[in-house]
Amino acid sequence: MTRSQLGLTGHRVCGSLRARPWTHVLAAGTMAVALFLFGVFMLVQENLQSLIKGWGDQIRINAYLDKDLVAGDVSLLRDRIQSFPEVERVRHISREQAWKDFRAALGGNSHVLEGLPEDVLPASFEIFLKPGYRDGPIVEALADRLRQEKALTSVEYPREWVDRLSLVVLFLQWAKWVVGTVLFIAIFFIVRSTVRLVIFAQKDEIEVMQWIGAPAEIIQAPVLVEGMIQGIMGAGLSVLGLWFLVLLLRDHIPIPIGFFGTLGQLRFVDWRGVALILAMGCLLGAWGSVFSLRRFMKRWDR
Repeated sequence: MTRSQLGLTGHRVCGSLRARPWTHVLAAGTMAVALFLFGVFMLVQENLQSLIKGWGDQIRINAYLDKDLVAGDVSLLRDRIQSFPEVERVRHISREQAWKDFRAALGGNSHVLEGLPEDVLPASFEIFLKPGYRDGPIVEALADRLRQEKALTSVEYPREWVDRLSLVVLFLQWAKWVVGTVLFIAIFFIVRSTVRLVIFAQKDEIEVMQWIGAPAEIIQAPVLVEGMIQGIMGAGLSVLGLWFLVLLLRDHIPIPIGFFGTLGQLRFVDWRGVALILAMGCLLGAWGSVFSLRRFMKRWDR
């Protein structure tokens, strides 16, 4: 496209924005509402992933040590387990610390322990796993490897909880793509229908340009740029709406929801999510404009 054609395109875009501002506001507003719904889905996904990560942080393997193990051997065994690729860190719990933790866990009922020796509980390792190694089969394989250590008398982990967490993670991964795709397609058709109204308002102008033999790119370029502007405006409004929604839920409705924490912990989408919404707005505005314009142009050519 030549400089003069670029100038003509810019002139037509500015003229259209001045002549039909409310039409463009309507299109941008429709995109904002549609992208806001998509953003709500992203917010839910972001916070579910954060919640599941918190659950995963609670997964740990408890390995109980032989009571005859000396301090030097304990240190060597700990370093060897720490070197496993699945292991994030290893915490050594002495007999004394195990007794204190047990008493603290009993709280007001700790008097039932009176008369018992403080070294009745075995020393142990509390093994924390890296985020990428918390699936059921991986945890089971690591537990089996630890059971082969002669210095460990018992290895335990919450198998049922790990299996359930793996199913939840798998479901969320599939739901993210399925729901995201359905929402994207729905938003595209909503945007295309709205942009068609904007193009219809320019019907006479576009029809005259076709009659005088204007190149297709000269006709399409301003409509494409207008669609991109509408999309970016709509996406920006949707991001702003999401931000106010998060502030409202975080600051004014701190409702406790048990194990899940509180809504005060609600997280906003990261910069990648914001960039995705802005890119979607730009692309949807452009695609909706081009597809709608081509349909009108084909109809007028008959």
